[in-house]
Amino acid sequence: MLGAVVIGVSTIAPAYTLTGALGPTASAVGDHLPAIFLVGFIPMLLVAIGYRALNSAMPDAGTTFTWGSRAFGPWIGWMGGWGLLAATVLVLSNLAGIAVDFFYLMLAQLTGDDAIADLTRNVPLNVATCLVFMALACWVSYRGLEATKVVQYVLVAFQLLVLGWFAVAAFAHVAGGTAPAGLSIDPGWFNPLGVDSFSAFAAGISLSVFIYWGWDVVLTMNEETQGERTTPGRAALATIAVIVVLYLTMALAVLSFSGTGTDGLGLGNEDIQENIFVALAGPVMGPFAVLMSLSVLASSAASLQSTFISPARTMLAMGHYGALPAKYAKVSPRFQSPGYATVVAAVVASVFYAVMRVLSEDVLWDTISALGMMVCFYYGVTALACVWYFRGSWRGSAKAFVSTCLAPLVGGVLLLVFFVQTAVDSMDPAYGSGSQIGGIGLVFLLGIGVLALGVVVMVVQFLRRPGFFRGQSIPRGRSTTSA
Repeated sequence: MLGAVVIGVSTIAPAYTLTGALGPTASAVGDHLPAIFLVGFIPMLLVAIGYRALNSAMPDAGTTFTWGSRAFGPWIGWMGGWGLLAATVLVLSNLAGIAVDFFYLMLAQLTGDDAIADLTRNVPLNVATCLVFMALACWVSYRGLEATKVVQYVLVAFQLLVLGWFAVAAFAHVAGGTAPAGLSIDPGWFNPLGVDSFSAFAAGISLSVFIYWGWDVVLTMNEETQGERTTPGRAALATIAVIVVLYLTMALAVLSFSGTGTDGLGLGNEDIQENIFVALAGPVMGPFAVLMSLSVLASSAASLQSTFISPARTMLAMGHYGALPAKYAKVSPRFQSPGYATVVAAVVASVFYAVMRVLSEDVLWDTISALGMMVCFYYGVTALACVWYFRGSWRGSAKAFVSTCLAPLVGGVLLLVFFVQTAVDSMDPAYGSGSQIGGIGLVFLLGIGVLALGVVVMVVQFLRRPGFFRGQSIPRGRSTTSA
């Protein structure tokens, strides 16, 4: 249980996600940051309840892919699995980019040479460093979950300690009158109805979904976990609970210290939004600011490694059931890990990062918003798969009705609504970094383009492996007993 929660927190990567998402989220919703974090937590919790019910009935490393296929049929199940794979490739790219940035920032702080921090802008060096990080993360993941767990205990403990230090220091500055904004905590910050428009609200939720994403990794490990029908579901709920407390604490600390102004250290200042902790670590932590750089680096490296778990095991399941070539189902005889699928995930993510980084740095930042769309899509599909699979089996049991129908239905519908709203809004070139192709926003092209690519790949697999798509390996079904 503890090992699963640690890996879950590691995949979410709180230090990394906060430094990349605090600024964009605050720019969308202003000082209602805590409200958005709370509202974003609700669908995550409701969906996690559905995941827990599905895992209890069908523990399978394929999670969304397998459960979606069982409930809705192979076509929807395949696209749900593709959504998970696409989300992990997108986030691996961002993780690698953040890790490279903070690696050179850390070296600059340790040596006192500010020029070293600018080495991250050297594209060939940046890409080369990224590939080294990716290879190391792949190597640890290839060695299996026991090796992963040992590494994550150290990295997660360190980043949580530093984030706690940062929050306490920020509140101390506010209390001592030395904070730039020095704001007292306002109950209005927790009111989601204060957000200016539904579009801004949906944008904030999409980013909020991004910062919570990753807890479902504990479900993809279910076949390798003691108590496979119960432990992963409990670990998922515990992971989300830990993260929401941490995020609310950090949001209040940063808002109180900086405010949401567009100048200086305000969260609305576009010059610091990409990496909030780069700007705030020095003013908040003084000479210990290097610890924050080390924390974000540790967070990125930890998540870079643990994030490989989900795509590797999803591809393993897809290979096992005949939705992908059988070689994806190969398990390393020595380490008992999906070795081939792990290496493929690393190669695809590395190529994607290299290409996107050469094209534009803005493209990588737009993948954060596109990631939110992917997560809303495949979480929503999984939640509704729970409702459909257990349909009718909850009659006569209020507990079963809540866990297999009401909670996942509300959570799934909310996320799919946010997916549609974000897709519509992201067509505007002003959405995200402002990059566009042919007058259409880059975030929309990345998000919908990746899903469209999934349809193409799915059709190709259907032509080559029609057995899976005819329901021969995962027949559609429904539960006859409550979860």
